[in-house]
Amino acid sequence: MRKRLNKWTALFTVGAMTMTLLSGCQKAASTDGTGQTSKAEETTQTTAQTTTAEEKKDSADAGSTPRNETLYFNGQQWGTINDWNPLSSNSNNAMAVTQQDNAREIVYETLFMYNMLDGKLYGLLGKDYAWNDGQTELTITLNPDAKWSDQTPVTAQDVAYTFDCHKKYATAQGSDYSNYIDSVEAKDDHTVIFKAKLDDKGLPVNPLKVVEYVPKIYVMQKAYLQKVEQRNGNDADKIKQDRMDDFVASGPYKSYYNDDQKVVFVRDDNYWGKALWGKLPAPKYITHVIYENNAAGDTAFKSGEVDVSQQFITNVQKLWEEDGLPISTYIDEAPYGVCATMPTAFFNVEKPGLDRKEVRKAIAMAVDYDQIIASAMSNQSPSFKDVPRSIMNPTSGEQALVNQDALKDYQFTGNDVEGAKALLDKAGIVDKDGDGIREIDGKNLTFKAECPDGWTDWNASLEIVAAAGSKIGIGIETYFPDANTFYDDMTTRKFDICMWNPPAASVANPWGRAMAFMSTDYANLKVNWTGNYGGYINEDANNLLKKIPLETNKDTLKEYYTELSRIYLDEVPSFSLMYRPMLFHAVNESVWTGFPQLDDGDNIPPTDCTDGYGIAALYKLVNVK
Repeated sequence: MRKRLNKWTALFTVGAMTMTLLSGCQKAASTDGTGQTSKAEETTQTTAQTTTAEEKKDSADAGSTPRNETLYFNGQQWGTINDWNPLSSNSNNAMAVTQQDNAREIVYETLFMYNMLDGKLYGLLGKDYAWNDGQTELTITLNPDAKWSDQTPVTAQDVAYTFDCHKKYATAQGSDYSNYIDSVEAKDDHTVIFKAKLDDKGLPVNPLKVVEYVPKIYVMQKAYLQKVEQRNGNDADKIKQDRMDDFVASGPYKSYYNDDQKVVFVRDDNYWGKALWGKLPAPKYITHVIYENNAAGDTAFKSGEVDVSQQFITNVQKLWEEDGLPISTYIDEAPYGVCATMPTAFFNVEKPGLDRKEVRKAIAMAVDYDQIIASAMSNQSPSFKDVPRSIMNPTSGEQALVNQDALKDYQFTGNDVEGAKALLDKAGIVDKDGDGIREIDGKNLTFKAECPDGWTDWNASLEIVAAAGSKIGIGIETYFPDANTFYDDMTTRKFDICMWNPPAASVANPWGRAMAFMSTDYANLKVNWTGNYGGYINEDANNLLKKIPLETNKDTLKEYYTELSRIYLDEVPSFSLMYRPMLFHAVNESVWTGFPQLDDGDNIPPTDCTDGYGIAALYKLVNVK
């Protein structure tokens, strides 16, 4: 029988790591010893031949595995994998190479695992970490049990060489973290020191970014990296394009089979982590079928061919309430998951018309967010009335860092058409020629709002934004190009309004999300995958963003974050359309059971049994009897 939980238990504490990780010596939380994306969020897709779920049933048996030993996924892999290379900026190997805030840990591993439920770092390849008094050096002790798949020890030299390669070959990660990490040095085989980059006053540039590295970036074997360098003549481009089919990794699974229809991993029964977890992961195989689209993936999930679904499912509750299927979500009532991210419409503030904050705020005020939540999200989001706007997600850990009372005069909850009209009228932005569209300097206010084609919930959301524009005399046309065209538009600022996700729950948030909303550093990037896609510049906000990583006093941090939120709500360089689960996490218990749920006492986050500390779920699963 399914447990019934209160609707807003999703808004439980996600610890504020800004405080936890800047407070000196820390011991990583230990295990108990017992044991990026729906298609709408997949950022690295390839065009590959795909087949329907029914055709896959009749396909050749290549890579087939026993059903009761295999955990099946959907919603992550959308094309034939192109490499196994963590140095690549172009890898689409979603199940094996995903170095995000909660890195995927089944093949490669990070030093620590982030748990978004409690905001803590849990030891993996790393055991303990400690800052020195000035936060200029972060010392990490490695887990002495950790071994590579070739059974050689994981050492501090591996950790240091991994960073050196990222930096030397200017990978995306190296180009980012080398701004904050000066060097990574092996003190001895099991001790590594991260030395922070210092400013002209001798202070660390950003301790948060140093800590962010350790649960996000995979450690690679030095000997293997040297082998890759040798066969590519130390050429940076060739190294970053190397397929690394012969990879050496430290995780619990290794490559078993892959083609244009599926990717299969097999458990490494010599995995070192048995010493950490007390056992091996329950599934011997992990398989991700490459479905044609979300509909095909949903069909397979409902039929029990998929165990873990990372796809948005409209009215997911009907699968158990009306269809009686053995399907469940992390939370039994809306919003069904932990809403930790905020899909956002970014304005290109360099576009005439959108360079006026009155226009930007009027559009944001007029949008019917309740309609977005009800229709596009089928109520899988709290409303902005329940959780008022700021730069924070709805989790209580982040909400504790903002003074909502101080923001009341800047708030908007949506569908305020008359208020939006009044704001525009007061600013003198009116329709002078009677065509129904307001003008500035004689030019109609007409814009395009875009996100990729086929991302149905996002497409529906932008249609509601466009409808709001028409109600207040601003022409907004939706534009849904293919994903690659959209990525080019977004990253090179060739858009009017675009929709994208800011960072969700991570060791560096809410600071990282504030950066994505307002950082001048990102506004000046020629090719921008990072944030502030519309080029908004506010020096007051930028100064606050620079202060936060060095601040340890919680009251002062709350003042900074409240002021950032005030600027954001007043200037509206972008506006969030909903709160949303970082990952969708629905499970079919026809074959496997024991998946994490909110009140089960295990403290395992709903990160698809693979990401960050969510991989702990693999050690709890059992076959349905």
